Amino acid sequence: MLNRTPVFNTETPSTQRRREIRYREVLTTKLMRKVTTTLLLLLTLSAVATAATANWRKATAPELRKLLPKRAAVVKENIETEFRTASGVTDGKGKFVAGVVMITAGYSAEGKYSHFFVTQVTLQLGDLTLQPGEYVFGYQRSGNDTIKVSFYRASSGDSIGDLEAYVNRKKNLVTSLLISPAVNGKGTIQLGRFVFEYKIAE
Repeated sequence: MLNRTPVFNTETPSTQRRREIRYREVLTTKLMRKVTTTLLLLLTLSAVATAATANWRKATAPELRKLLPKRAAVVKENIETEFRTASGVTDGKGKFVAGVVMITAGYSAEGKYSHFFVTQVTLQLGDLTLQPGEYVFGYQRSGNDTIKVSFYRASSGDSIGDLEAYVNRKKNLVTSLLISPAVNGKGTIQLGRFVFEYKIAE
């Protein structure tokens, strides 16, 4: 038979107490980190939900005049805009999405860009993501019922990407530009008879 030597706890009461206090401090720190991470996640989700469900409305003419320039800075040129074609929406809290036709005759932008576009929120246009900023876009026919819309940065002319717009069969309206207010985070932009969807991404 094996002789087992008894194991005695040699820790003093004060040492045990310090160890227990340290253990509780470690658990408290871990718990606080989890709580902080959860709160940050909830705040982020709340901000996204608030932006998506904001009560967007049509921007007024005075609001658009303050937002859109008479001459749009496009790469190295200042191109005159045609205010009567301006269209835009706002969340009523200082954020806008708007655009206007540019008069490009005689400029290098002729045939490439047709509209000046500004967004103060992040937008998702199909596979394209537009961060807040100023852009220009142009379009060309890509099929009987579709056009290809190409977006560029206004300041540099760098390409952002392309998307397809489809004939709007819900309305017979033909317009130079019509940006519809977002509902539940989604809205539409119409060019001529063609329309594409945008989503508020923030």
